[in-house]
Amino acid sequence: TGVLAACVPGAFGGWLLLLRDFGTWRLADVLDFAIGYAEHGYPLHERIRATIHLHAGLIATWSGSRDLYLPAPEAGALFRNPALAGTYRRILEESRGGSREDEIETARRAYYEGFVAEEIDRFCAAEGGLLTGDDLASWEATIEPVAAFDYRGLTVCKTLPWAAGPVGLQQLALLSGYDVAELSEAELVHVVVECAKLAFADRDALYGDAPAASDLRLDILLSPEYSDERRALVGEEASEEYRPGFGRLPRIPDAEVTVGSGEPSRGTVHLDVADRFGNVLSATPSGGWLQSSPVIPSLGWPLGTRAQMFWLEEGLPSSLRPGARPRTTLSPGLALREGKPYLAWGTPGGDQQEQWALHVLLRHVDLGLDLQAAIDAPEYHTDHLISSFYPRGFAPKSLALESRFSSRTVADLQRRGHDVTLWPPWSLGRVSAVAREPDGLLKAAANPRGMQGYAVGR
Repeated sequence: TGVLAACVPGAFGGWLLLLRDFGTWRLADVLDFAIGYAEHGYPLHERIRATIHLHAGLIATWSGSRDLYLPAPEAGALFRNPALAGTYRRILEESRGGSREDEIETARRAYYEGFVAEEIDRFCAAEGGLLTGDDLASWEATIEPVAAFDYRGLTVCKTLPWAAGPVGLQQLALLSGYDVAELSEAELVHVVVECAKLAFADRDALYGDAPAASDLRLDILLSPEYSDERRALVGEEASEEYRPGFGRLPRIPDAEVTVGSGEPSRGTVHLDVADRFGNVLSATPSGGWLQSSPVIPSLGWPLGTRAQMFWLEEGLPSSLRPGARPRTTLSPGLALREGKPYLAWGTPGGDQQEQWALHVLLRHVDLGLDLQAAIDAPEYHTDHLISSFYPRGFAPKSLALESRFSSRTVADLQRRGHDVTLWPPWSLGRVSAVAREPDGLLKAAANPRGMQGYAVGR
């Protein structure tokens, strides 16, 4: 964690690209909202207050974080970030004039080549980080192809395998061989979890942005032939093996590690948007957690720490190398119906993202639940995978269930050999979703878990 694990902050460049190519507003119209919240404040959520209190000792060791967050404000108090407001104001001042597109490009240069990059360079040099201004100047947000799989009349679109996206598609390819709607609750959980084990094993052996992943053929991983071969490995009992179809798994830690012990909580966010023009957006920004990265005092925000996703073991697709993107857990999702955007959905949750989001899709598409009911249904996941977070835990046969599952289902899953842990009734998953029907009707669903999800229309 800290500045040593910082990568180039790409979110701002990504938002600018979206605004330039798909938006209509000028930059000031967009940034004025952020400036207003940062300058005038917003009521602090209880969860943020709790996180600040929990990590106050660590936050106090970083001057920028200490000055911004301590003493910890109470829930409901207005939280302000004047340094962040100042950063956005300066970007606006330096970008004024010219066309809408010219302003956006000038703002991008101010961030990645100008004063923001210079401040990041100075801060990282002083704090022992590796990120430099040259790193920021050499990076630019781009539009790239999606990984896609056709499932039950929808084209499901995900990121390429430098992130976790295709692992969800591989699960769909495996599950397409089942009549999901005819399975009992226990059978469905069992089959989905066993397919997840196979897909995540491929992720850990094959995904990444390093040269070893450059020849990865998604068309093979998603093909009927490969999926049939892998599906044949699913039995009636929980498997304790971790079996990639090919490739080499990273070394699993010898010592027993508590799964999730290195994974920051309360950090990632997810956003879904649909509008009357037919635009649909799914985004999962993450990385600048309160407890993992110091605030840069002059800018008002921390760098991300996603370089922790890299493996230091050489020769893996996700091994650390210059210029590569870390193989993140982030996986926003889009689904098209007859070639037109229909659904945007996703969730925070580390390695569970491509499980919880998949489950909601299955309930909506296969079981016919509306989006809110699909989100509200009892949730589950397995940690039978190599954690993306140090110290890389692995929990064979593990199965986390919300306690709202029936005792009959729990007993059936235990009989099948799953190592079941019951969680509080509304504790797993943070999926949100929006949909756009062919007649233009917009729908939204938010997650009640954690009391931080909102479905808003205007």
